[in-house]
Amino acid sequence: MRSLALPAVAVSLVACSTAGGETTPATSLTISYRATETAAPVVRTLRCAPAGGTLRAPARACARLAALTNPFAPVPKGAICTEIYGGPQTARVTGTYRGRRVWTIFRRRNGCEIERWNRHAFLFPTSRS
Repeated sequence: MRSLALPAVAVSLVACSTAGGETTPATSLTISYRATETAAPVVRTLRCAPAGGTLRAPARACARLAALTNPFAPVPKGAICTEIYGGPQTARVTGTYRGRRVWTIFRRRNGCEIERWNRHAFLFPTSRS
C-alpha cells in the first residue's frame, strides 16, 4: 500500500476567550482532500469560535461538526463492515478540535469507512470548493 504524501501541518494548541470571560478550547483544523492517490491535494482550513478559515461556509461546518459525537474517532476495531469499495478519495484532517489534537485519515475502502466519510463529507473540499 502506498503512503499518501500530503502536506505537513504544524498546529499549536490555543485557547479562545468567550464573551463571558470563559475559556473555550480552540478548534483549528486543516483538511487535505485528494480525489485520487496521485492527485494534488485540495487544502482548506476551518476555525471555530469564531468561525473562519478557507473552507466554504465555516459557521455551518462548525455547527455540523459540533453536532457529531466524537467526530474524529476511527472505525472501531473488530467492526463488521460490508466489503464494498467507495472510491479512491482520501481526506486527512489535522489540528485541534476543542483543544484536543486531531490527526486522522478518511477513506472509502469499505462500508464502515464509507459511512464515516459520509458523516464528515461537509468538511472535505473538492477541486470546486
